[in-house]
Amino acid sequence: MPKPPLPSSDDHAGAVTMPKQGEGVRHDAEHDRQQAESGRELAEDSRQAQERLREVSETARAAGEAARLAAEAARAASEEARLAAEAARHAAVDAVRATAESLSATLEHMKLVEQMRQTLRDIKSVGPTDSN
Repeated sequence: MPKPPLPSSDDHAGAVTMPKQGEGVRHDAEHDRQQAESGRELAEDSRQAQERLREVSETARAAGEAARLAAEAARAASEEARLAAEAARHAAVDAVRATAESLSATLEHMKLVEQMRQTLRDIKSVGPTDSN
């Protein structure tokens, strides 16, 4: 059986570089692990930002819906107010007509009273001597 050769100075230099190469691989692996971790953190940050954006969007949608409902309620209230104003206008017109009719009736009544007075005066002016 042959004996293994004794290590030479070249072999010693190779043995020294092997740990340096192993250290470089470990360094590269650590760097890759840190890069992957950084990528995961960025992905998580992105997911959280998207979630916040979704929540803001939902809040804006809800606010828009609330504004739409408020506008609809305001429109309905405005329509009710318009109808009430129209009814009040009709009531005022009816009241003016009723007042005019009342004044007209009062005038007619006053004319009749005046005619009755005139008739009574005429009757008083005709005495019993004037008759046959």
